[in-house]
Amino acid sequence: MTAPCVVVAGGHSAGHIEPTMNFADALRGLAPTARITALGTVRGLDTRLIPARGYPLELIPPAPLPRRLNRALLQTPGRLRDAVLAAGSVLDRVRAEAVVGFGGYVALPAYLAARGRGLPIVVHEANARPGVANRLAARMTTHVFTASPGVRLAHATAIGIPLRRAITTLDRPALRAAARRRFGLRPDGPVLMVTGGSQGARTINAAVSGAARALRACGVQVLHITGPRHVVDVPDGDPPYIVVPYVDEMHHAYAAADFALCRSGAMTCAELAAVGLPAAYVPLPLRGGEQRLNAEPVVAAGGALLVDDADLDPAWIETTLLPVLTDPDRVAAMSARAAAARSVDAGVVLARHVLAAITERRRSGPR
Repeated sequence: MTAPCVVVAGGHSAGHIEPTMNFADALRGLAPTARITALGTVRGLDTRLIPARGYPLELIPPAPLPRRLNRALLQTPGRLRDAVLAAGSVLDRVRAEAVVGFGGYVALPAYLAARGRGLPIVVHEANARPGVANRLAARMTTHVFTASPGVRLAHATAIGIPLRRAITTLDRPALRAAARRRFGLRPDGPVLMVTGGSQGARTINAAVSGAARALRACGVQVLHITGPRHVVDVPDGDPPYIVVPYVDEMHHAYAAADFALCRSGAMTCAELAAVGLPAAYVPLPLRGGEQRLNAEPVVAAGGALLVDDADLDPAWIETTLLPVLTDPDRVAAMSARAAAARSVDAGVVLARHVLAAITERRRSGPR
């Protein structure tokens, strides 16, 4: 097969960009000569995260889809038209053979431009509740993939979420000692990893730091990733309570930990299941309960706990979480159940499907 040319569209937030780039890595692994171009906008994290992964980025005008009747909604048709024209120009210039979208408002212009050119459109939805762009795209194509079977999209096949190879191949026991040294943790004893996502979460930070004394009294070490805009002041003591603002390579944190306390974004749930790390999920109390839906399958499987943001405080950690953290048999059982909820390597599955769609189009000729 001659070098395929694929345009990927999944920008603005890390939740869209990360699976997009992971898919691109998987595609390049199967077809090293593939030409992959990413669409993005100047809004959000596109210009920071995408070039850092080594892929060319083409910018188009942002065309967000307001969910309320306001002035921005009245301006949407014109903005969307401009974005579709810009996306189409990119598709023509790079001679795209397929568009692979992961949602977000950079994806809809790409879908519309691809449909106008008769290009294969491949859709992946990571969240339990699909966004507007992917709901519309699912009506344009039969190539639709989701993270889990419960996602309601036409023609959908559940495959999981494309993840980094460092996650899908992680051997937590083998890396544990080195990972703990990396963060200044003891080699023995339970470790609780705490994170509120890339920006941190005030509720989680306050609850865990407020329970620091109780955690230490029970011999629990903490690796607390606060987010770059948050400050958590925990006195030095033993066992270690390590506070860091951000971790670039999360597989090291996963390897160091025995349990996690975190939000339940789609990527977080998929990564923790992939590495078999049990968790207490604290869904973000916004977006119509989307994060709760992401966590429910692994919770139902017995691999995680679920606590509402409003109920999370130091007392909940002391009375509910600590008995779990200090019970090695229960943690091991939850780890096995979390791992059982993981999916196959979705990036490779998706990449193979995209290559097959391109091959089919080449055989049948452009429409």
